Amino acid sequence: METFLQFLNDYTLRNVLLGTAWIGVVSGSLGTFAFLRRQSLLGDVISHATLPGVVLAFLAWQRREIGVLMVGAAGTGLLATALIQVVDTRTNIKRDGAMGVALAVFFGVGVLLLSMIQNLPTASQAGLDKFIFGQAAALVQSDVIVLLVVGGAVLVALLLLWRELKIVTFDPDFARAAGFRVTILEGGIVTLIVVTIVIGLQTVGVILMSAMLIAPAAAARQWTDRLSIMVLVAALVGGASGAAGAIVSAFGPQIPTGPVVVLVLTALVLVSLFLGHKRGLVWHWRRQRRSRKLADPDTVLGALGALESAHAGTVRGHPKAVVRMAVGQSAQVGQALAVLREAGLADEHDGDWSLTERGRSEAERLGRDSGD
Repeated sequence: METFLQFLNDYTLRNVLLGTAWIGVVSGSLGTFAFLRRQSLLGDVISHATLPGVVLAFLAWQRREIGVLMVGAAGTGLLATALIQVVDTRTNIKRDGAMGVALAVFFGVGVLLLSMIQNLPTASQAGLDKFIFGQAAALVQSDVIVLLVVGGAVLVALLLLWRELKIVTFDPDFARAAGFRVTILEGGIVTLIVVTIVIGLQTVGVILMSAMLIAPAAAARQWTDRLSIMVLVAALVGGASGAAGAIVSAFGPQIPTGPVVVLVLTALVLVSLFLGHKRGLVWHWRRQRRSRKLADPDTVLGALGALESAHAGTVRGHPKAVVRMAVGQSAQVGQALAVLREAGLADEHDGDWSLTERGRSEAERLGRDSGD
């Protein structure tokens, strides 16, 4: 406990913890809409496309001001989305191909510009190369304040446009019929995604930022079908991952924060995929078992009678699997067989089930009744 209090009292570590946790909250909240709209690849493209904007903003301003760098990053991020739209609508290249082109072009230009400015006198102090993989330790109080303000504005916009974004996300055709300006709203969603990615660049970097946007939503989707709950869970997962990554990297020797945050997110996604209450594999398996049809004792009795008749009337036992196949592949016959045995209609020997004389008579009676 004392160590943790010392951790909170440390200026640098406190900035890193607050910054990464807040970025996780904002990314998880807005990333839910990107995930549901199947725009995961778009987030990856935008995050890579912000690199040339960061470098160009530094060249224009000649110093590392986080606000200025964010504006530059947002500019090239939006430019990349515009390029995708133009290529998708004006050429024969499909949207995913357009995204691949935009990612390669913008990230390539960014790396080229980054290499070119390394010889500048101010390049060593800029630390722009840290934007590729992120360097949360470089966060200062003014950076955190910018993150809090911009991230807060994104969340406020999300709340104000909640109804519209919800309708556009799930049923854009209905939104058009209802008179909503779908194109503007979709552009607003993309803009918020760009801003969210931009504020996380310094912490996680352009390569891993898309994971911060999509992974919390992917984890949250396994636990609920309600959008509001999904957004809250995604924000919680993102914030917890950011905080955990900051703490682990602080106590480990030369451990970068961004990759640790993504590793924590990956672990939470895997846990959710297995244990998620709504879509997790374990719960899905349990629901499948519960939903399997319980075979009716009379049906099983008739199936046993039919099996005996198929063997020229000789008394022969049959394994439970054979009885299940005779009744239906999805049926659970164990309980029905137990009922028949208690009633003296069937007997089991070495795993094979057969009818008693009384059971055989009852099966014949059921056959006559069904024939009538």
